[in-house]
Amino acid sequence: MISDKLFNPESIVVVGGSNDCSKPGGKVIFNIIEHGYKGQLLAVNPRETIVQGKPCYPSCHELPQVDLAIIAVTFKFVEETISVLAFEKNCKAFILFSAGFSETGEEGKALEKRCVDIVNQVGGTLIGPNCIGVITENYKGVFAGPIPEYDPMGCDCASESGATMVYIMEMAIPRGLKFRNIFSIGNSAQIGIEDILEYWDTTFDAQKSSKIKLLYMEKVADPNRFLKHAQSLVNKGCRIAAIKSGSTDAGSRAVTSHTGSLSGSNVAVSALFRKAGVIRCSSRVELVYIAAIFTFKPLKGNNIAVITHAGGPGVMLTDVLINGGMKVPKIEGPKADELLAELFPGSSVSNPIDFLATGTAAQLGKILDAVENEFEHIDGSVVVFGTTGMWKVDDVYKVLHEKMQTSKKPIFPILPSAIQAAEEVSQFQAMGHVNFTDEVSFGYVLSRVYKMHKPFMEHELPKVDLPRIRQVIDNAQGGYLSPAQVQELFEAAEIKMAKQNTVVTLQEALQSATLLGFPLVMKVIGPVHKSDVGGVKLNIQDRNEMENTFHQLMKINGAESVLMQQQKSGTEVFIGASKEDKFGHVILCGLGGIFIEVFKDVSSAIAPVSKEEALSMIRHLKSYPIIQGVRGKEGVNEELFAQSILKLSALLQAAPEIKELDINPLLGSANELVAVDSRVCVER
Repeated sequence: MISDKLFNPESIVVVGGSNDCSKPGGKVIFNIIEHGYKGQLLAVNPRETIVQGKPCYPSCHELPQVDLAIIAVTFKFVEETISVLAFEKNCKAFILFSAGFSETGEEGKALEKRCVDIVNQVGGTLIGPNCIGVITENYKGVFAGPIPEYDPMGCDCASESGATMVYIMEMAIPRGLKFRNIFSIGNSAQIGIEDILEYWDTTFDAQKSSKIKLLYMEKVADPNRFLKHAQSLVNKGCRIAAIKSGSTDAGSRAVTSHTGSLSGSNVAVSALFRKAGVIRCSSRVELVYIAAIFTFKPLKGNNIAVITHAGGPGVMLTDVLINGGMKVPKIEGPKADELLAELFPGSSVSNPIDFLATGTAAQLGKILDAVENEFEHIDGSVVVFGTTGMWKVDDVYKVLHEKMQTSKKPIFPILPSAIQAAEEVSQFQAMGHVNFTDEVSFGYVLSRVYKMHKPFMEHELPKVDLPRIRQVIDNAQGGYLSPAQVQELFEAAEIKMAKQNTVVTLQEALQSATLLGFPLVMKVIGPVHKSDVGGVKLNIQDRNEMENTFHQLMKINGAESVLMQQQKSGTEVFIGASKEDKFGHVILCGLGGIFIEVFKDVSSAIAPVSKEEALSMIRHLKSYPIIQGVRGKEGVNEELFAQSILKLSALLQAAPEIKELDINPLLGSANELVAVDSRVCVER
């Protein structure tokens, strides 16, 4: 738990405090004083007696008791400093600027652990090391700027990178965003992102707490804890956006399944965020724009009016909105004609609404009134209005302010003239607004925010034959299971498979052909990628063809046996799972057969998967129209597809030893979904 002394210290000591504001220990004291800290502020520096007008002590031993210590000395002195403060001065909160810890190697890692152990012994809180500090309502304990305006309902923000936090502020403050509590947590030696989420969650007050949370993460240390508290916050009305850097999985992955090659920690992170209801961002611009959109009333629908006095930005914004799944519907009829009559000749109201470079503040007001009161099919508007420098636009921004105050539909302002209308933009922000500068970036993130969903909550999974599953898993060796073992698992989980037999001799093949009937599919068992070695033969129609195929398959290098199956038809789809470190199983689905390799169009989710989440996975595939059925071709039964995902989720819960699993393809139609090829790899 994070100590209250971190937020409400009655006394602060800066160890390494300095009169030189070019040093961290000097700059943080300046910031604390400059921003009106009302408690007792002290410094420790053996070469000073007064630091920036505050008492300075030669060592920590001479200090009175203190609540919060900000440590800005070299790593060699940190352990002793923390020990004295914790055991002698009853200090319960520590912010450690110093570098030279786990980021430097094993010695630094051991030093970092010893420091954390000391803080834990006194029930304290340690932020850092290798951080730029903390900002709360009571003090600005950072050595780097800029320092945003404090707002009790502003954004809460936590970052594992101090520099990234600074750059986020550089991007956010000029947009008019306000902030509440800010944590730069550096190495996260004791307090990490999950701890911050837990604190926000357990202390949440619907009337007093910020409902916008921003994160910059370089790792997900505890996915289950992240999920628990992020889900809880979103369900309480918060909206969370996060950057998780490291979007590529470095190094080779020892995988042989389709799922393994398509999965990985980055896919797992994205699936985790979706499950939690967190929007994942790829850049600071995206993070800040999404945070700014969070400050507006939520859209009730996706029909947008694009309002501009410049054609080009309106066209670009319209394009990106439509590509993102939003709508810019045509505006027409008598009310549209009445509005057009109020504008200068050459204007257009069909949407985009272009009221020309000569358009006035009064005309903008009439347009916004019409959108609010007359055009019922419009859910919100975006106003793009700048200046070429020929005239001031303060009257326009005043009207925009007034309409934003009274409109029930959200009005999003894009004010691109950051230089030529700098004064007017500043005045607009002073009236309590955020703004955007780039219409394309805005359009992209608006569509993402609109599609943001509530967290996917767990529900009861289908029943499986647990003893039967455990018997197979407990008796299996590590590696890939035999076809018979896979069939046993799938039958226990009620995952429907095409009837099949594994044969070693021609006599067994003849008996199986009689039992299964023609047409048949025959597959070599042994080589991992059967298709690559010509090990899959379809549509075997008679005994002679079956005998010839059997001999051909058994001659393939590495062949151990032949799998004989009933031939099925339908649309090929795919489900699979891969076990990711810390995250558990990631389940994927998509089109099957070779399409999974060619298009890599897959959806992913962290197990266990609910029915709502399974349906969302299916419907977010780019190939979803094929699954629905196109041009008279029968599609795949979505209910059966979703149920197969749920059954797989239940199987994985019963058999956590499964490392990788592919069912590719399942052949689907309107009435059935049948697995015709599968592989299961178990780890020991």
